Amino acid sequence: MTIKKLFLYNIYNYDMNELNTSQEMPPRKKGDNKRNLLILGAALIVALLAGWLVFSTVKANKRANRVQLQMEQLQLEFAQNQLEREYQDLNDEFQQFENSRKYIKDDSIKRELNDKYEAARIQVEKLQQELANQKNKSAAEIAKLRGEIDTLRALLRHYVEEIDRLNKENEALRTENKEIKEQNTRLSSQVTETKRANEVLNERMTLAEKLNVTGLNITALNKKGKNEKKVEKAVQLMVSFTIPQNNSTPVGEKTIYLRIMSPSGQLLTYGGTFSFEGGSVEYTAKKTIEYAGEEIGGVTIYYDVNTPLIAGDYTVELFADNYRLISRHFNLK
Repeated sequence: MTIKKLFLYNIYNYDMNELNTSQEMPPRKKGDNKRNLLILGAALIVALLAGWLVFSTVKANKRANRVQLQMEQLQLEFAQNQLEREYQDLNDEFQQFENSRKYIKDDSIKRELNDKYEAARIQVEKLQQELANQKNKSAAEIAKLRGEIDTLRALLRHYVEEIDRLNKENEALRTENKEIKEQNTRLSSQVTETKRANEVLNERMTLAEKLNVTGLNITALNKKGKNEKKVEKAVQLMVSFTIPQNNSTPVGEKTIYLRIMSPSGQLLTYGGTFSFEGGSVEYTAKKTIEYAGEEIGGVTIYYDVNTPLIAGDYTVELFADNYRLISRHFNLK
């Protein structure tokens, strides 16, 4: 019942009571009417206060509900913004790990990780767009967005674990490759040392095959084949030496070439040459012997003087089988 209806109802009842009272009871006194008016006014004030209180309560409840709804929307928007930041952080972190994909050699793993992450990322962006276009958010939609972001987080965790596992495998392979490389280096060094040792051994064996020469000497001779004290008067130079026994030297015919260098550095020669180390070398005289592995003593090679000789240091060298057998210096007076 509204305040207006209540007021009219009270007035009507009051008039009816007055009419009935006036018909049944004797006339009232002047003081009774005044008291009745006061009671009526008080009742009217109480009714007005009650109506105002009811109206205020309803209005306050509506305001409280509106504030509560606004608070809930603000909380949902805050949750949405927080989830969007989490998504951006996850996406940035995922992009950083893109550089580590080179460690994943299996294309199927790459494709599976990327496809799953891309599908979840598209769903998150779709939900973000839907929420951005809505004036009022719902807790169910926010929860759905959180679920999709949790899916991204799980995928990223799997991505990190996979890369970490592959990094450990690669580290183990690098360690193994390093060990293998070190082993190969050691083997290569051993091979090099063995090769060098073989070369030295071959060189020694080759050197062992050459003829040995001992007792090398040079003597100036006169016309009678006797020793000449003054080399300027010599008509012939005789070089003598001994070839010791050498079981390593191949037996057979050996040609020994003699080179005599004068004190002035001029080779005493008649124009003959022999092969030595890939080139041609002039010689002073030569002699062919038959070597049977036994010692040959008193081997002599003669040079007929065809140019004036001078006193001084002479160099005598012997060659055979592409070897320099010996080289000595002698002072002739």
